Amino acid sequence: MPERAIEHGIPPATLGYRWRRRESVRQYLARVPTAGFIEQLSPPRTVENPLPKNISSRNKLSRDGSLWGYSMYDVPSRFSAETFLAELAVCQVIAFDTPSKGDYFPAIIAPDETSIEVREISHRPAHVAALPRTGETQHYVSGVWFAERAYHNHSHWLTAHLPKLLLIKGMERLDEVLMPTRRTAVMDASLRMLDIDCSSLQQFDPLLPVSVDRLTILGTDRFNPELLRSVRTAFGQTSAPPPWRKIYVSRASAKGRQITNEMSLRPALEAEGFETILMEELTFEEQVCLMQETRVVVAPHGAGITNILLCAEGAQLVEMADGDFPNPNFYALACALGIGYWLLPVEAGSAPNPLDRDLTVDIDALLEIIDQLA
Repeated sequence: MPERAIEHGIPPATLGYRWRRRESVRQYLARVPTAGFIEQLSPPRTVENPLPKNISSRNKLSRDGSLWGYSMYDVPSRFSAETFLAELAVCQVIAFDTPSKGDYFPAIIAPDETSIEVREISHRPAHVAALPRTGETQHYVSGVWFAERAYHNHSHWLTAHLPKLLLIKGMERLDEVLMPTRRTAVMDASLRMLDIDCSSLQQFDPLLPVSVDRLTILGTDRFNPELLRSVRTAFGQTSAPPPWRKIYVSRASAKGRQITNEMSLRPALEAEGFETILMEELTFEEQVCLMQETRVVVAPHGAGITNILLCAEGAQLVEMADGDFPNPNFYALACALGIGYWLLPVEAGSAPNPLDRDLTVDIDALLEIIDQLA
């Protein structure tokens, strides 16, 4: 009911700014053409992808996309959104962190209080606590905004943010980037390796409101093959021989989604020539080197799989995932990178959040897949 009231013209202030009219960039500029412009850099398209190598029919893939907006079933013929650049006059960015995981949630607000919606940038009722107070707003004459939801998350940073930064770098507009002051060690290391000097960029406190007279926004699809491959190219290939390593990415130090029978799994994999890796024990520079040398990755679903972004085309990924709730993101990522994808559904335990369920692997079924790897 509140959202319908807003759609029918009730001012957001009447409802305490918990709800706002939501519009895409194109919808907003169609309604307010004097507010800026939009330029399409690449058109939307449907990307045709192969099935997982051990799946014979698309109908065997899960159709549950309730959490991600698309499902495993959608990946073989996946819609890829356009890449665009837009410049907008006089916008504010407000944001909040979630109490549980500290995930960053930004929203872009137009002068008429409309929320300008971009992928992973959207207004939510919790943004009411982030409304600017006297003296809080950080002001910039111009700026390029690239920070999305959970930008600090390892997977989001590598697949959603670095591609945009490389696109901005290619446009020679890095000096306009608005860079959050709160960053992880991986973020800073990756920026150094890509010759992006944070000290030369405009920096903002991510939890204080930001006002920009001329705000540039980039809209991208997170699994656009060209954008993802640009990251792999930018890091270069340091390994002289063809990739040879086989690694098992363990979640033994993670808070959830651990392998319950890992003590039996590890020796079985080691007998097949696999090394056990805990990504959190490596610097990002070491992770880059490791993945450039890696030919086969076996891993339970988790952010560490994102590092296949650094593997050479033709590498192989075996993902062990909850058979009742498989996340399609790494399947889509592997396809975009030209990496062979194998899906091993595993038995999941119980947890309030499906993504936190511990997993039990059928070791014989996994070894059968390993025997088939090229």
